[in-house]
Amino acid sequence: MAISMNELKKGMKIEHDGIPYKIIEYQHVKPGKGAAFVRCKIKSYLNDKVIEKTFHAGDKCEVPDLEQKTMQFLYDDGDMLQFMDNNTYEQIALTYNQVGDVKKWIIDGTNCDMLFFKGKAISVEPPMTMNLKILETPPNFKGDSQGGKKPANLEGGAVVQIPFHIVEGEFIKVDTRTGEYLEKVK
Repeated sequence: MAISMNELKKGMKIEHDGIPYKIIEYQHVKPGKGAAFVRCKIKSYLNDKVIEKTFHAGDKCEVPDLEQKTMQFLYDDGDMLQFMDNNTYEQIALTYNQVGDVKKWIIDGTNCDMLFFKGKAISVEPPMTMNLKILETPPNFKGDSQGGKKPANLEGGAVVQIPFHIVEGEFIKVDTRTGEYLEKVK
């Protein structure tokens, strides 16, 4: 199915030159002379590169063959990360490059959203928030201010800034999109 220029919107997924993209910026331009056009910034799902693309009247884009599945992260075998489809129990292995920064937010047993393009896994998204255990953080000292922060190494590998009163071994809730501490888990 083809998408025309006037149907394009921010957040829409399109396929251009055989590559799936997401529109991250959208601007409809009506110059004083000539036909209107759409100027977009589009981000590739395959390599996260952002490019600018101008669409003129009559230009068409295809809807990409994307499928999203919930997959469970099983384990890191040293070379690849192993995921399992929650419905079919089929296992898929992805390289560290394919997973990218998501690795620091997931631990064994985490359900993630995996995006497939033409049947091939192309990206992994962690849950919006995760409850993670603090593995290492500096100790508290008398006189530490209430509003201050200190770094904490979490079990998935992420490092976040936490309040001084939280110590090693406790669990915290973290926003995986921003990397911010949200609250202490009771």
